[in-house]
Order: sequence, then C-alpha cells, then structure tokens
Amino acid sequence: MTDPQTVYSDLAGKVVAITGGASGIGAAIVTAFHKQGAQVVFFDKDEVAGVALAESLGKSVHFQSLDLTDIEALTTRFAESAAMVGDFDVLVNNAAHDDRHEIASVTPAYWRKQLAVNLDHQFFATQAVIQGMRQKGAGAIVNMSSIAWRVGLESAPAYVASKAAIEGLTHSLARELGPAGIRVNCLLPGFVRTKRQVDNWLTPEFEQRIMNSQCLTRFIEPEDIAEMVIMLTSDASRAVTNQALVVDAGWT
Repeated sequence: MTDPQTVYSDLAGKVVAITGGASGIGAAIVTAFHKQGAQVVFFDKDEVAGVALAESLGKSVHFQSLDLTDIEALTTRFAESAAMVGDFDVLVNNAAHDDRHEIASVTPAYWRKQLAVNLDHQFFATQAVIQGMRQKGAGAIVNMSSIAWRVGLESAPAYVASKAAIEGLTHSLARELGPAGIRVNCLLPGFVRTKRQVDNWLTPEFEQRIMNSQCLTRFIEPEDIAEMVIMLTSDASRAVTNQALVVDAGWT
C-alpha cells in the first residue's frame, strides 16, 4: 500500500471506527488512518484477516470480530470499544457485500439479508457513536455508497437498492446531526480493483467496459478511496457535510 499523499495533522490521536476493515477498501482505510496517527478500531467478521492486519500495523490499531448484521452485538462491540479507546471522533461505514442475484431468484428472506448486510448496520453504527460525538461537540461520519445505483448495475437489485438508500440516509443524518457539529458525507466509488472484485467479476470484457465508461483509463485502487475518506474526515473538510462525493474516474 502506498503512503498517504497528504498528512492531516488534526487526525493524529483521533479515535476512528471502521466497519468491514479486514480486507479490500476497508483495509486500505484502516492503514491510511494508522499512517495519519489515529487510534483505529475496525470491525469485521473475517477474524483471520482482521487479526493479521491489526498485528501488522501495531498497538494503535484494534480489531473487533463482529457480524454487523447482528445489531445487538454491534451495539455491544461499539460500546466496549469506546470504553477501551475513548468516544469515537470518526466513523467510516464501509462494510458491504455486492452479491449478484437474478430478480426471479430473490426471496423475502434473501432480500432482507442483503439489506442487513449492506444498509442496516450503517444506521445502527451511527446510532452507536453519535452520543459520544455530541458530547465532544464534533464528529465526522462517512457512509460508503456506490455508483452501482446511479448506473443501474444489473443482476444486483437488492445491493443497488441498499446503495441508493445510503445516499438518502446520509442527507437525513447530516441535516439532523449538523447542529451538534457532526458532519455526515457519502462516498460513491466506481469499480475498485480489490482482490474480491478481480477474482469474482473482472473478465476481459468487463475490463473493456470499465475503461470505455471511465474518462480516465486506469483502475481505481483501494488507496484512492482511502485518500478521499481521510480528506472528508479531516479539518480540511470542516465546512463539508451533506455531500455525495463520486470517485469513479469519470464513469458517471
């Protein structure tokens, strides 16, 4: 992973929570905050990858094993983590799972599971941190959406619906939490070259579609997204809230 291109001195010592931080974009975000000198807690159900990442980064990075669809456990883990490292200054709602599914195969149970994996925890993780942020009189939350809903990604209606809802949720939260000094923004990545994306979806035909759709004929890397998260949570963006920032190399 590359070094962050900008150092934001105000992030040093900040307490940061990141969901889905064990691999892919999440791991890049964890690493980027660590390099900024923040105190990081990240949550993921992949215990092997989570422990390995935390051990590789050192004492200021803490891993918590958590299935984010278990809202009761989420509330407990966040409270335990805040008691350990202090109330959170930053929350990055990154966790997601872009499973493909045909319309005819979707059952009510499957639909409900997909929204739980991709949407529900973003609200409840926010709910878990805002009391501490209110007491501090400041906070920054970044919700991870996707251009999938803007381009109408096929064979993923539940995932696409979740990502659209996240942008709406961001606007609602930003309006309500702004008077408490809490900023809420949304990031919409395009196709990001993570191991999961490469292994599951990146065929030569899809690569050609990506490059034909983007203005920039280069892949977006996880570190590119992490850089934008860092910027949005730093004082460089102290007047920025209620925004949806697209990072898609010009696809949309």
